[in-house]
Amino acid sequence: MDAVVAVRDDRSVESITLFGTMDERESTLGFRPQKEIPYNALLPYADQLDAESVYQLADIKAHLARVIQLRDIKVGGVHWCGQLAKYIRMFGLKFSKADHLTFIRLVYELVTIPELDFSLVHKFSQLLITLLKKRELIPREELVIQWRPLHKLLETVVYSPYEHLGLVLFPSGNSRRQNLSMLRKKSVNRQALSAMHIGDVDSGNIEQVLKNLIRACRIYFPVEATQEMLDEWRPLLCPFDVKMMQGIFFLEHFLPTVVYPKEHDRSFLLWFEELIGLWQSCSNNPSWEAHLINLFSRVANDRIGFINWEPYLDRIFANILRSFHIPVGSKHVVLATSAHNTIDGIMPLCRWVAAMFGNGSHVQNYLDKLFKALESFYHPSNNGRWSIKLLKFLSGLPLAFVKRVQRERFGKKSWEPDIPVAARLTDDDITRFVNSISPVVFTAMFSKIGSTDSAAALHNLASLRPELVIPPLLEKTYPSLETLTEPHRLIACLQCCVSIARPMLSHAKHYPEGRLHIIPLLSLSLPGIDPNDIKKSLITFQLLSALASLVPIVDCSEAPQNRNDLSEVEIELCSATAQFEDFVLQFFDRAFMLVENSIHQHTRSDSAASDKMSQEEMMLEVCLLSSSISILQQCSTPIYSEALSRLYRFACDSIFEIKVAGKFTADLVRAAIKVRPEIAVKKFIPGLCEKIIQRTTSEDLSQEEHLDNEFLWNLLLLSQAVRCDGSCLVPFKEVLTKVLQLTLHLKCKDAQEWSGTLLRYLLKSLSSIYALDFRCTVTDWDLPLTEYLPIREWGKSGDLFNLGMKWHVPSKEEKAFVEHLLNTFLLTELKRTRSHCDGNSVMTREELLQCIRIVSHCLVGTGACLPHWTRFESVSLIESLVELRRYGNTASCDDDEITLEGENVRVLVSSFMRPLLAHMLLSSEDDTKTLVEIIKVYKLVMYYHGSLKDEFEGRWKNRHSIKHFMENKLQKKKTHIRALLVDRTQLQHELRTVNQAPKVFTVLHRDLFLDLHHLAVSRYMEVRKVAQGALSTGFQMFAYSYRMILDDTIKYLKDDPSIEPHQFKGALYVILGENKRSLVSKRSWEVMNKLWPALVETKHCEKPSVLKVYDEIIDRVDRNIETTELSLTVSDSAVNAAKEIWTNGSLPKPSLPSATNGELETGRAVERERNADNISAYLELVNKLVSSAESGSLGWRFHQVSLEMLTLLIRYDIRFPSSAVRLFVTNMVNSSINVRKICTAGLSAILKLQKRKHKLVEIDPYAVSGAPRPLHSNDIHPGDDRPDNRWLQYRQDGFPKDEEQWNKTVFVEKTHWGYYCWPTKMMVYAPSSEQPPLGRSFEELLDDEKPIYEAFTSKEFVDQLIKFLSLEENKGKDHFHEKNFVLFKGLFRNFDDTVLPCLAPHIERLVADTSHETHETSQRCAAEIISGLIRGSKHWTYTKVVSLWKWLMPLMKIVITNFTVESIADWGTCLATASENRDPLKISPLLELLMDNPLNGDGGSFGDSSRMYLLQGLISQQEWRLPSVLHRLYNYILIHLRHPYKAVRDRLGSTIVSLFLYDINLPNGSPTLSPRRVMFIEHILPLLEPLKDSLVAEAGRNNEAGAVAPDPQRATEGAEVPMEHAPSTEDSSEAMTMKNKENSNNSNDIDSAENSEWKSNINLCKTVLKTLQGIYTRMFQAGMPEMLKLLPVICLLESETKDPELTRECLVTLGCMSQSQMTPELILPTLETIEEVSRLNSWHARVAVLGYLQVMVFNNLFLLQSEAIASRIRRTVVNLMCDEQLEVRELSGVTLGGLLHCGYLKIDDQLMNQFKQLSSTRIKKRSRDEMVPIELMIKRHAGVIGLSACILAFPYQVPDFMPQLLMLISAHLNDPPPIQATVKKTLTSFKRTHLDSWHDHKQKFTDDQLVVLTELLVSPNYYA
Repeated sequence: MDAVVAVRDDRSVESITLFGTMDERESTLGFRPQKEIPYNALLPYADQLDAESVYQLADIKAHLARVIQLRDIKVGGVHWCGQLAKYIRMFGLKFSKADHLTFIRLVYELVTIPELDFSLVHKFSQLLITLLKKRELIPREELVIQWRPLHKLLETVVYSPYEHLGLVLFPSGNSRRQNLSMLRKKSVNRQALSAMHIGDVDSGNIEQVLKNLIRACRIYFPVEATQEMLDEWRPLLCPFDVKMMQGIFFLEHFLPTVVYPKEHDRSFLLWFEELIGLWQSCSNNPSWEAHLINLFSRVANDRIGFINWEPYLDRIFANILRSFHIPVGSKHVVLATSAHNTIDGIMPLCRWVAAMFGNGSHVQNYLDKLFKALESFYHPSNNGRWSIKLLKFLSGLPLAFVKRVQRERFGKKSWEPDIPVAARLTDDDITRFVNSISPVVFTAMFSKIGSTDSAAALHNLASLRPELVIPPLLEKTYPSLETLTEPHRLIACLQCCVSIARPMLSHAKHYPEGRLHIIPLLSLSLPGIDPNDIKKSLITFQLLSALASLVPIVDCSEAPQNRNDLSEVEIELCSATAQFEDFVLQFFDRAFMLVENSIHQHTRSDSAASDKMSQEEMMLEVCLLSSSISILQQCSTPIYSEALSRLYRFACDSIFEIKVAGKFTADLVRAAIKVRPEIAVKKFIPGLCEKIIQRTTSEDLSQEEHLDNEFLWNLLLLSQAVRCDGSCLVPFKEVLTKVLQLTLHLKCKDAQEWSGTLLRYLLKSLSSIYALDFRCTVTDWDLPLTEYLPIREWGKSGDLFNLGMKWHVPSKEEKAFVEHLLNTFLLTELKRTRSHCDGNSVMTREELLQCIRIVSHCLVGTGACLPHWTRFESVSLIESLVELRRYGNTASCDDDEITLEGENVRVLVSSFMRPLLAHMLLSSEDDTKTLVEIIKVYKLVMYYHGSLKDEFEGRWKNRHSIKHFMENKLQKKKTHIRALLVDRTQLQHELRTVNQAPKVFTVLHRDLFLDLHHLAVSRYMEVRKVAQGALSTGFQMFAYSYRMILDDTIKYLKDDPSIEPHQFKGALYVILGENKRSLVSKRSWEVMNKLWPALVETKHCEKPSVLKVYDEIIDRVDRNIETTELSLTVSDSAVNAAKEIWTNGSLPKPSLPSATNGELETGRAVERERNADNISAYLELVNKLVSSAESGSLGWRFHQVSLEMLTLLIRYDIRFPSSAVRLFVTNMVNSSINVRKICTAGLSAILKLQKRKHKLVEIDPYAVSGAPRPLHSNDIHPGDDRPDNRWLQYRQDGFPKDEEQWNKTVFVEKTHWGYYCWPTKMMVYAPSSEQPPLGRSFEELLDDEKPIYEAFTSKEFVDQLIKFLSLEENKGKDHFHEKNFVLFKGLFRNFDDTVLPCLAPHIERLVADTSHETHETSQRCAAEIISGLIRGSKHWTYTKVVSLWKWLMPLMKIVITNFTVESIADWGTCLATASENRDPLKISPLLELLMDNPLNGDGGSFGDSSRMYLLQGLISQQEWRLPSVLHRLYNYILIHLRHPYKAVRDRLGSTIVSLFLYDINLPNGSPTLSPRRVMFIEHILPLLEPLKDSLVAEAGRNNEAGAVAPDPQRATEGAEVPMEHAPSTEDSSEAMTMKNKENSNNSNDIDSAENSEWKSNINLCKTVLKTLQGIYTRMFQAGMPEMLKLLPVICLLESETKDPELTRECLVTLGCMSQSQMTPELILPTLETIEEVSRLNSWHARVAVLGYLQVMVFNNLFLLQSEAIASRIRRTVVNLMCDEQLEVRELSGVTLGGLLHCGYLKIDDQLMNQFKQLSSTRIKKRSRDEMVPIELMIKRHAGVIGLSACILAFPYQVPDFMPQLLMLISAHLNDPPPIQATVKKTLTSFKRTHLDSWHDHKQKFTDDQLVVLTELLVSPNYYA
């Protein structure tokens, strides 16, 4: 392998390719190609490809450049970019570097043309990605790509201000059209629409395409781009604002990270410390964290060795561990923050980890600890929601590591900076990594989810260190192969063996023993071929194929006697090869058994489905065939001959049914003949032909409808026997022809089928070009062993430079044979059809059907060698300023054309089929089977050239799946096995075959299309369906060909009585098309102008099937329509880039000259004319739809469809016609709710469209504030306490007093501006006096505004509208409608208060409505209007605003007294929406209203909590700009912390958290001006101190009582109490009575006061707990030292049984606190607090803190690695084991076991001796009346618990010390309770967790120990 790599490297240095040296290529082509596809050089016609490629390249250059110069982008540009993409797929980057750079610049200019259709952006982006894919070809200094146009594109798509309103429709989908689709689903009572759209993802996802484009481009951004990006997006980085996500999103995708070392200070060093600090500061899993992790992962991978990650490893690995959401502890609490992490984020983490290795890094140590902590969660028994993520991490990490090793050691030579030598991975790094991860992989390979991920991981690990990975896997595999009781383990082992097959053989140097396992694996796996276990059989076949394809199956056992140069391993291996023959023969025996057990049986012979194989049988057939070919092609001649003889005997001596067993046997015959046709053909074909001829000549079988299996068996075998090298079939020409003549016209259908198959495969074998030799090496394996030793070829990679391709190229004899067959059968059958049409020789339907099928078989068999016709005139389908030429591709070695009677075969067939079709439509239209066959012939004539595109794509994907497991990912450079290289070359030929026809649409095509269209509206469904599919294929193959039949289709939609229902239905299906390819969603105004009105005005039909397809068409419109350009202006920069084609001086020269000035001017004129025509067509379409909708003749369904279509036509770049606006306004009060919803959405969009442009002015925030400007833009100090941003913060007295002050005030509506930093150019709205005038009269309005104004100033219209808006739609499910809010916002924004007079009375009425029936809908409607009113008044003048608030404030007072349970959510949404993106000064009246004593008691607890809810929503939208308000509210809330009602307390806790959200310490930031958590903690701690003291005192009293009388429920487990000393029930009752009397006498006076104080303190505590939960789940920085002071109180309260609510809140709070991510400064305070709680008197508190400790340690595992910290934690836990309370001791054991289990604590001698010493504490032998000394019992129990923890810490392993511990603990089985119970529990748990692998675990025990364990663990037999 190393030698091969060295050769490759040498050749790359010398610039040698398969085509020759680069100098030779330059001499041949005239230019030095960038990157050719090497497989083209291996094709049999390779000598013709250079001339073809040069011609095509010259033509593409000329036409692509001219089409841009002439500004024909949509038609010509798309066409020629498609031709360039096709050229690249055929030839690779076969052009000069100058042309490469020119193409990149040219396509980039196309992508960035302003207002370009996004469907065109999608196409051009894909091409640009292809051009930039091989980045090693173009250094950064040779290409500069500007980032701002790409940013504008991505921002337009991802953060479009128009998409949510439907003003722009992107290829990936749209919210408005989804809403329309949902409306249709509700309005039409039909079954669920077909799921055709479910799989339509990503291919049209414009967002993903643009992300991929930016990924390809960012490497070429200028070095100054980083600073520009930071200046652009830093102002968005306000952590509390949604804009933060946007800023981080853009930084992730755009920041360049591949730079030269000298550029580091101008690239990632500008932002790295800043962003990593931001990430560390916001440690509580913010929603934008994933974007930052992706960025860090990328910079780590691109800048390996240049970043010191050591300071951040703790946080990185803690983040990785937390991302899996592993449940820890018995009371695991799932936090809301867990939802942010997804599986998609796993791979970036893997790349990040892999990139941090090297240069003395401690990453491996962290990785060891991580896998130690996770190991048990990979065990098959430990399955849960975390399993998928864990497995993805397990497979992703080795892959990332392998990629790094490949990059460092085997990477391509490139201009990219190399990884520094000191930072590269050493051999020791690789070994440690493999040793670290391998044990976990072996555990996970038996996962219940499957072993796919483990197999992928093993493949990569074995590539690194096979000697460490493969032996353990084989140790697991061999026992699995020998047992039948664990098929799951066997399947997993076999799947993993498949993945390591290549590494096992490829590393002869590092792991020579690997080859010795091949033959045992092959032999032992054969029993896996089991007819009763399909899954096992499939994976067995996969293993056999994988291994056999790597190994020449040659007997080398005599080599040691003939050679003296063999190593010991080679000698052993040669001896083992003597078993090869037995293996091959045994394989066929198993295959024969499979055949015999796969006989097809069915009970109903009339069932059509009974003739088909099941899905499992089809999969089994494919695997059997593949394995047989893989094995036989690798066999030497002697072994092959033996196998062939055995197969021949089986095939000839056996006769089974032909549906399954027959096919399986035929596949075996096919495999044998395909591999060695020169041997096998002579054995099979003569005998089979003889049997068939003898039978047909001796008996008259022509009229037999059912023939016996023997005849069909032979015919079936023969049909597969001819699928081999055609040259070997020529000698049997006569006999094969005779068989065909005798069988093709038999009446038996099965005989017809297999005879036709024989003809098809015979022609294909003779006429096609295909590869012949797929063996793993080129050498002849029959050479003497002294000359060639095959074992040295095992696992060897194929050599592209010496691939030894052998092709079948049709010879003259084969072509003659083909012509003979075509003349004999095809021409004869065609003439029979002519006679049938003429009436000379009429055939029956069955005869005619077979006749057409024979024609079909002939066309399929010869499709590859039948050229397309050229003599017919082409048809122009669409106008363009350039020629829309399409190229065919050479796919044959000569130009000799096979003809019939001197005529092109395709043309000849067409000339016979068309008259036949016409005859049948007149005489026998009901002969659907024959018509279907004729349609198939049409498809073959037009589309088939040897392979269909879908079939080719399937084979291409299949090869990639095989390559995935068989490739050498470590070395790459096409070091594939030879079979894969040959297969890839074959696929290259097939690709050219698929594209060999030029795809020119001719007159004959047109005629055939019209015939198909006639059949597509046939009376019979079977015919219509196939014809429609044929048309859809044609539409896809010939661009714009649908225009040929469009008018004919539309005529069937007219309301004409002469049009029959089947024609109407067929036309609808033609329009519907397949998948997304529907005529109704074509991006052509001409097509839409014809089709959309026709669909609206079509005739009404109530047939459910017709309605269904009609609804699907309209649904297709809603889903797939995209915004089509109206005005497209090609940029001058694109035209100038096109000129480079002629000026870059590269050959070949363009085939046409550059456009002249006159042509350029013509192009501009045509562009202007085209844009004008588009606008005219758009307006015409709108007017047609409006006229139809207003005509009154449409049914309700079609009226609604017309409105839907009009809604989709509302665009952001052109005003909507007034007639259409009037239609929408009129239908706002339609009786149909769906129509009203459509019109509401449409009118909202129209109002956005009519929005007048408001003036913006630039301001200097530093000048406004008077603060000095920083010296450098990178001097960032985020926070709200800066001199330059305090002017943005709200002041209670800041509301302007008059118009002048109002206009002078600078209002900043965006809440994120100013917090992090200021934008480079800050634009704000100019004063209202400078904005477009308000209060316009009717005459001043534009035409499209007048209908809206008229309607909303009409009392009757508004009354009706409000009546409908305040109706209930879905009882109990209605909510605040955003569409209604947007509607009213647009109204008040565009028409200010002129529409308010008609709405005001309704608002007042709705707000005041308190009736039980209507208040919910009334107040919802009022909320929607008021929120729109407040937001719409953004640009009102001072006078209007003051008047508004003067009128609105009394209403809002009514609101806050009238809201109900049903309406409060709507009002909350209303106020939050109203205050969004508003300067706080503008809403100060509303803010002050809500701040006015919200907890006044009105309305009880609901009223108080609701008012706080409204206030919280309002202030949350203003974020950091309300510090004074937040302090006022904070001080107000402090007074009410002890509120008696739960609802109010919960809301107070949530509101307090909202006040604290801005308490965050960012890098270089300052403390916030808003309330801080420290203030709150300092305030409540003294208040909680009395509660804590009382709880501690009560716990002390309980402990004293508990020392005398332990819990009765624990009597059997706790310290033993003699019955004589146990109090009786009577004693207890008497004592209790006396105590109660005493308490009553002493405390009657103070009981009430104490209870009241206790209740008040508990209420305070509950509020605090709610606050803490919010802090730990909602805030970016959760923990702080002061908050830990609350932990003792929480632990004390956690067991409060009198108040279940309090217990639950404590439990949740402890869960939140324990799962929070700690910072270094929190560690010591946390440990001190834990120790403090562990010393409290309350055992309940001690139990609670143990649970907290275990979860806290696991979630912060990597932050607590200090030995001192670990020692303190261990000491705390061990001390608690000696606690006097049983529950504490037990839980401390569980906690210790968990800490040992995750690897945090180690089992050392000191710990073990301590437990042994405690467990050996002697208990004094006592009499029956004596108590056991409790101190001694506790010590002994503590020791046993410690030993138990050490055992249970390893649930799936048996460490060396465990057997002895089990023996020690078993000695305590007879100890008094509770020791006895602990021992039993431990032994039971050990048995349960070790049972699955006991056959392995028991090897660790001695015989004596096993005897003891058996006695302890196995229950005694009842019968013993």
